[in-house]
Amino acid sequence: MDVRQLKYFLAVVDYEGFNRAAEQLLIAQPSLSQTIKTLEQEVGVPLFHRVGRRVVLSEAGRELVGPARAVVRDLEVARSAVVAVKGLRSGRLDLTAMPSPGIEPLTSMIAAFSRRYPAVVVNVDAAFTTDDVVASIRSGSSEIGILGSDRPIRPAGVEVMQLERQPLVLIINPEADTFGPGEAIRREDLDGHRVVASQRGSLMRWLVDDIVASGVNVEIAVEVAHRTSILPLVLAGVGHAVMPSSWSPLARQSGLRVARIEPVTELHVAVLSREAAALTPAAQAFLAVAAEHAARADHGADEGGTDSDG
Repeated sequence: MDVRQLKYFLAVVDYEGFNRAAEQLLIAQPSLSQTIKTLEQEVGVPLFHRVGRRVVLSEAGRELVGPARAVVRDLEVARSAVVAVKGLRSGRLDLTAMPSPGIEPLTSMIAAFSRRYPAVVVNVDAAFTTDDVVASIRSGSSEIGILGSDRPIRPAGVEVMQLERQPLVLIINPEADTFGPGEAIRREDLDGHRVVASQRGSLMRWLVDDIVASGVNVEIAVEVAHRTSILPLVLAGVGHAVMPSSWSPLARQSGLRVARIEPVTELHVAVLSREAAALTPAAQAFLAVAAEHAARADHGADEGGTDSDG
């Protein structure tokens, strides 16, 4: 097994087939197929299942993706240590992000990164738990992870940069807005109201369950795993939604009212990575952008700035 084989393997994965991968690699498709066949013979198991004209990863192939990316990245790191590079002229950056931090601050950080390094392709995979993000960094599937948790986390063997804290807010169903004026509501104000809730395991769902446990009569109208469905459901009048303040701009752009929930519960947003020396130049550059974001967030807190939902 060599680096060329791993690069060809990842090309088939990333471009979802042999033909497109061969085009991107600028090689003949039969040559690519033979390289993958040789790799499969060396490891002793098929890495892809051929389904008609399509290919899908086998179980062994899925297990190889993370280590293969790590090997290819480590080679790039080694090259960058001996080659003077004036700026990032090409490359790929693999990220994993949970849904709410994937709206903000990830959007702002990618925008800043892309303005500086437009030739670097950024790939963002989805994760739904903090454990998923940590696993993606440890396995090498991603270089950078963005997560939100109910408290600062410090997983072993992973570098952590705290970015910001996002207070939970109520995105209000306009057909059931009986809360009166003001930028904040108390938990007990939700008595008799219906909500669209995330599935258990999220901080947002924990807050809804905690409110119910305190004796407030809150009815869960819909429980959704796909958070992209939440704003449309609120707009449709199904119920209110408890979300991190990163969702506030989208909600307001949709014409919805947003109120801070008191007492305040905060989502702690952080960036995860391997140690800097093991990262590609692209990942190191992204961490620099993240550090700038964190510094601005700290400065805003020191200045007594408003929460990001307002």
